Amino acid sequence: MLNPAALAEMTIRKWVQAHEKFKLIDRAHYRAGCFVSLHERDSGDLRGCIGTIEPQQSDFLLEVRENAIAAATRDPRFEPVSVQELDDLTIEVSELKPPETIPDPEYLSPWRYGVVVEARGRRGVLLPALDGIDTAEQQIAIARRKAGLDPYEPVQLWRFEVVKHAE
Repeated sequence: MLNPAALAEMTIRKWVQAHEKFKLIDRAHYRAGCFVSLHERDSGDLRGCIGTIEPQQSDFLLEVRENAIAAATRDPRFEPVSVQELDDLTIEVSELKPPETIPDPEYLSPWRYGVVVEARGRRGVLLPALDGIDTAEQQIAIARRKAGLDPYEPVQLWRFEVVKHAE
């Protein structure tokens, strides 16, 4: 199977340069949600990150391809990636294992599990093993802010593990 991070990189190049989708020959033959994260090579700063908690496509590699395009062009925090930036990015694909409901933050470990919070039809997601996030409370607070939720309103919690694929 094609390395998911290599696929994301080729997809982003083809889309940014020609607005064409990279043609997939290989298939993963399974489904999984994923997040594609782009970072500036020199600084390590985030440059884009979009993903799906649950799969939306019929195959994992299709999921990677669609999320790679979205991370490069539709992350509302950033301008779309330009041709000039392509050689200055590092790309990581986080393949999500199915989320499981948890009763409280005691079941989280920010280095092992990502978190999903949900209330009032709004969801916030935070991947695991992020620099500067050392506690479950920090994880939940950031996910709440991402979802636009009040810091103290009751939320449903899920945790998930990831398999990281890097270039």
